[in-house]
Amino acid sequence: MNEFPERLLTTAAGIERLTELCASLDDEEQVRLRFDDDRELEGVVAARPTVQVFRDGDGQEGYNALLRLEPLSGDAPPHYLWLDRLREVVRLGSA
Repeated sequence: MNEFPERLLTTAAGIERLTELCASLDDEEQVRLRFDDDRELEGVVAARPTVQVFRDGDGQEGYNALLRLEPLSGDAPPHYLWLDRLREVVRLGSA
Protein backbone atom coordinates (compact mmCIF):
# COMPACT_ATOMS: atom_id res chain seq x y z
CA MET A 1 0.00 0.00 0.00
CA ASN A 2 1.24 3.45 -0.86
CA GLU A 3 1.16 5.80 2.15
CA PHE A 4 0.58 8.82 -0.06
CA PRO A 5 -2.08 9.32 -2.71
CA GLU A 6 -1.13 9.87 -6.34
CA ARG A 7 -3.52 12.82 -6.49
CA LEU A 8 -4.47 15.49 -4.02
CA LEU A 9 -7.73 17.39 -4.26
CA THR A 10 -7.49 21.13 -3.67
CA THR A 11 -10.69 22.65 -5.06
CA ALA A 12 -13.73 23.23 -2.89
CA ALA A 13 -15.84 21.12 -5.26
CA GLY A 14 -13.37 18.23 -5.18
CA ILE A 15 -13.12 18.26 -1.39
CA GLU A 16 -16.90 18.48 -1.00
CA ARG A 17 -17.37 15.52 -3.36
CA LEU A 18 -14.78 13.51 -1.41
CA THR A 19 -16.54 14.35 1.87
CA GLU A 20 -19.87 13.19 0.43
CA LEU A 21 -18.33 9.92 -0.76
CA CYS A 22 -16.92 9.25 2.70
CA ALA A 23 -20.31 9.92 4.26
CA SER A 24 -21.94 7.44 1.86
CA LEU A 25 -19.69 4.55 2.99
CA ASP A 26 -21.13 3.08 6.19
CA ASP A 27 -19.21 0.75 8.52
CA GLU A 28 -19.62 -2.93 7.60
CA GLU A 29 -21.71 -2.19 4.54
CA GLN A 30 -21.37 -4.39 1.46
CA VAL A 31 -20.71 -2.24 -1.60
CA ARG A 32 -19.76 -2.29 -5.25
CA LEU A 33 -17.40 0.55 -6.12
CA ARG A 34 -16.91 1.94 -9.62
CA PHE A 35 -13.81 3.99 -10.41
CA ASP A 36 -12.94 6.45 -13.18
CA ASP A 37 -10.76 3.81 -14.91
CA ASP A 38 -13.85 1.48 -15.26
CA ARG A 39 -12.56 -0.80 -12.49
CA GLU A 40 -15.22 -2.31 -10.20
CA LEU A 41 -14.63 -3.85 -6.81
CA GLU A 42 -17.02 -5.44 -4.33
CA GLY A 43 -16.40 -5.79 -0.64
CA VAL A 44 -17.22 -4.76 2.90
CA VAL A 45 -16.36 -1.30 4.21
CA ALA A 46 -14.12 -1.97 7.25
CA ALA A 47 -14.72 1.53 8.66
CA ARG A 48 -16.00 4.78 7.21
CA PRO A 49 -13.05 6.63 5.65
CA THR A 50 -12.26 10.23 6.55
CA VAL A 51 -10.94 13.10 4.47
CA GLN A 52 -7.35 13.83 5.45
CA VAL A 53 -4.70 16.41 4.59
CA PHE A 54 -1.57 15.23 2.76
CA ARG A 55 1.46 16.94 1.24
CA ASP A 56 2.96 16.05 -2.11
CA GLY A 57 6.68 15.92 -2.92
CA ASP A 58 6.72 19.68 -3.48
CA GLY A 59 5.13 20.42 -0.10
CA GLN A 60 1.73 21.39 -1.55
CA GLU A 61 -1.24 20.48 0.66
CA GLY A 62 -4.31 18.70 -0.58
CA TYR A 63 -6.95 16.22 0.48
CA ASN A 64 -7.80 12.57 -0.10
CA ALA A 65 -9.33 9.64 1.78
CA LEU A 66 -8.26 6.01 2.11
CA LEU A 67 -10.75 3.14 2.31
CA ARG A 68 -10.05 -0.36 3.59
CA LEU A 69 -12.35 -2.71 1.64
CA GLU A 70 -12.54 -6.26 2.99
CA PRO A 71 -13.37 -9.15 0.62
CA LEU A 72 -16.98 -10.38 0.61
CA SER A 73 -15.79 -13.92 1.30
CA GLY A 74 -12.67 -16.06 1.32
CA ASP A 75 -9.16 -15.31 2.48
CA ALA A 76 -8.24 -12.59 0.00
CA PRO A 77 -6.37 -9.64 1.50
CA PRO A 78 -8.19 -6.32 1.88
CA HIS A 79 -7.95 -3.56 -0.73
CA TYR A 80 -6.71 -0.12 0.29
CA LEU A 81 -8.26 2.42 -2.06
CA TRP A 82 -7.77 6.16 -2.52
CA LEU A 83 -11.19 7.67 -3.03
CA ASP A 84 -10.29 10.56 -5.35
CA ARG A 85 -10.95 8.25 -8.31
CA LEU A 86 -14.19 6.73 -6.98
CA ARG A 87 -17.18 7.58 -9.17
CA GLU A 88 -20.06 5.49 -7.83
CA VAL A 89 -21.06 3.55 -4.72
CA VAL A 90 -23.69 0.81 -5.10
CA ARG A 91 -25.04 -0.51 -1.79
CA LEU A 92 -25.37 -4.29 -1.69
CA GLY A 93 -26.52 -4.67 1.94
CA SER A 94 -24.97 -4.97 5.38
CA ALA A 95 -22.41 -7.50 6.52
